[in-house]
Amino acid sequence: MPTERLFEGAWIHPTRLPLGSGWTGHCTAPGHEGVTPEAETLHQQCTLGYASSCPHLPEQRDADAVRFSVLRENESRISLVYVFERNHEPAGHGNLEFRVQDRTCMNAHADARIQKMAECYLESWLSKSRPDSNHTPDSSHD
Repeated sequence: MPTERLFEGAWIHPTRLPLGSGWTGHCTAPGHEGVTPEAETLHQQCTLGYASSCPHLPEQRDADAVRFSVLRENESRISLVYVFERNHEPAGHGNLEFRVQDRTCMNAHADARIQKMAECYLESWLSKSRPDSNHTPDSSHD
């Protein structure tokens, strides 16, 4: 579960990461909820998806990774598309629509983890596409 954007990290192309930049956070795997992974685990596994070597990865899961992209935008709304991947193949998809003014999602995802990841992706995307917008509570890092 991403909680805070990482502005320094060892990724070659952080803007290509699934959430548009690196994030720190905590585990949501059953039995490990709330545990903060070590920096190397975050860097090599959690941030990229497909964490097959993670000992906490649930055997039964719907997806190995989730990817986000902006589907369309205008002055008042931004629509994101998300795609679940399982074994490097599509395993589901959907759209989430956000109001630009207050970053409120108008059709929140039922899974709080996916919703939070979408919000993090949106924050990363806005910092690149609209750097003058006030998109974070503390935009001093941008």
